[in-house]
Amino acid sequence: MQRLTKIEEKTKQLQGLSSRALLFGLMLSILAVLIVSYAELVVKEIQIAICQFNPAALGLLTILVALNGFISRILRRPFLQPYEVLIAYTMTVLAAMIASRGLMEKLLPALVAINYFANPQNRWAEAFFPHIPRWLVPFDPKGMEVQPPAKYFYEGSDGIVIWSEWLTPLLAWSIVVAGVWMCFLAIASIWRRQWSEHEKLNFPLTQPPLQLIEPSNRANLLRNKLAWLGFALSAFVFFINGLNRLFPSIPPIRVSWTLNDYLTDRPFNAIFFTPVYTSYAAVGFAYFLPSQLLFSLWFFFWLTRLQDILLSWLGYEHMLINMPLYPTRLYIGYQVLGSYLVLVWFFWRAALPYLRQVFAKTFGKGDIDDTNELIPYRVAVLLGMMGLAIAITWGIAVGLSPVVAVTEFAVYLGIVVLVMARSVAEGGLMMTETSFRPIDLMRLFMPKHQLGARNLTILGFTDAVFTRDLRGLLVTPLLDSLKMSESVNLSRRALLLPSVLAMISGFVTAAIYQLKLPHTYGALTMYWYAYQGNPRWAFEDHISSILGQDNPPNYIRGFFIASIVITYAMVAARSHFWWFPFHPLAYALSASWTMIVFWFPIFLAWLIKGLILRYAGVRAFHRYAPFFIGLIYGEFFMAVVWAVHSLITRKPAPFFPWP
Repeated sequence: MQRLTKIEEKTKQLQGLSSRALLFGLMLSILAVLIVSYAELVVKEIQIAICQFNPAALGLLTILVALNGFISRILRRPFLQPYEVLIAYTMTVLAAMIASRGLMEKLLPALVAINYFANPQNRWAEAFFPHIPRWLVPFDPKGMEVQPPAKYFYEGSDGIVIWSEWLTPLLAWSIVVAGVWMCFLAIASIWRRQWSEHEKLNFPLTQPPLQLIEPSNRANLLRNKLAWLGFALSAFVFFINGLNRLFPSIPPIRVSWTLNDYLTDRPFNAIFFTPVYTSYAAVGFAYFLPSQLLFSLWFFFWLTRLQDILLSWLGYEHMLINMPLYPTRLYIGYQVLGSYLVLVWFFWRAALPYLRQVFAKTFGKGDIDDTNELIPYRVAVLLGMMGLAIAITWGIAVGLSPVVAVTEFAVYLGIVVLVMARSVAEGGLMMTETSFRPIDLMRLFMPKHQLGARNLTILGFTDAVFTRDLRGLLVTPLLDSLKMSESVNLSRRALLLPSVLAMISGFVTAAIYQLKLPHTYGALTMYWYAYQGNPRWAFEDHISSILGQDNPPNYIRGFFIASIVITYAMVAARSHFWWFPFHPLAYALSASWTMIVFWFPIFLAWLIKGLILRYAGVRAFHRYAPFFIGLIYGEFFMAVVWAVHSLITRKPAPFFPWP
């Protein structure tokens, strides 16, 4: 008979699923989809759901908490318990991210952009159309001209959508989306215990929502003057900047610069795009990260810039070519790729004793307790294997060769997603973004043109939908909610049904509404990146390989191997010396859009935190913490305010420093 520990006895008393929380979660999920879709695609100036912890979900959580307090006062008893609020919040954040960069803003434009933007000059029709299955897109690939589904999508049709043309491709894509999401659920279920309990990662993005969800934390925060001071500081900046958009005579408070404007002499002018975004919310989040990680994040970011300067100074300007589809250099992108491989190896090595127990449980030979996991380990392992098999089989069905299909989805789900999830769980980064695609790994072994036109055509779609822009990766809010469940005494198993329902409702609602919007306004007048940037870039990258040759420079292999050695050395050093200051995760993230946006707030947080700890001590660090939480709420609060204002008045919103 299995012996029950105190922890196992405690799990028997955990709260379960509440139908009331499920109802509120569904309502907020649908509302989140509508607000996010309109704000990001029609208003355009403000992106409120591209972050892993986003203003849209925070705003709706605040409304729910306020409504709960109002109803509780009327009833003279608590209406929604904290665990019920967490369930509703989990559903809201998942749906908001699905409506944004998590899926739908990438999926729908990708299905018609290739037809609308094909012309005799770019030769897309002759290169790509013969390799597109009819059921994969709403237009007929046998036709060379711009067809009605693409034309009405981009130019508008008075809001009239011919749903029958879109139903088949959406059902087809829902199969691979389901496979990918099954893998996300499996990853969250299996890796939660290793990262939360064994490695004690702090999951920094869980702190702000918990401050609202837990009544005691909320009361303490509302009474704290430093919290209100931080809130007032960041809210004031974006309040003034919002007024400036409405009344240009009011001077704005600048929150962005570009260092390239000042570095104009050789070799410093070789430096890659380096903006300075002043996000107060990012400073607030970074304040709670370990100092060594903070130092490593900004240090390795600047190491990528110093490499550009050094190569220019040495006369190697020919090496300063860009990584395809990413804001970094080619030689840097392959350093990142090598570091990812070492990190994933390290994650598995560190988790091996635990994973052995998980796999033993899967085959009925283990006794590890999984009664309080999102999914039983046996089901999670089988679900992940089934999800990966579905994605690979779908890839083969649409035209990928078996080797390319396996590489595309195995690298995406087994390497990239895992490192991105770790970057949030350990690094607290507000965005998940990488610097390479699975096809870049293939280029180490063969030129891209050898893959053939059929493979490159289908990869153009999967790059746009899955592997290129990872902002809004759904596995991270799943892991965060599982971590927060410990604080509100909620059974992790109770989050499974709400999460699945949020995914389904988010997919359906966003598909309907985001088809209606471009048919009403015309996608050409809407958010450029979603409709004219992301869905085109992969095809623009592949066309030259289909029509000609692709011979990557040999030096990428040298940088790839060097990064493997460097990352392994850092992993080994951190395993043996606690004082070693360089974090390998920061090296892997150094070239990403995430660090381009947040390197300066991270540097500020490292500097401020270091000064406080050095001259005032640990007690002062904790005493000032509410101020930095206030910075987060102030900036995100104003993002929601100006988004709602834009929805109502159709007036422009101010720029927020997390593009």
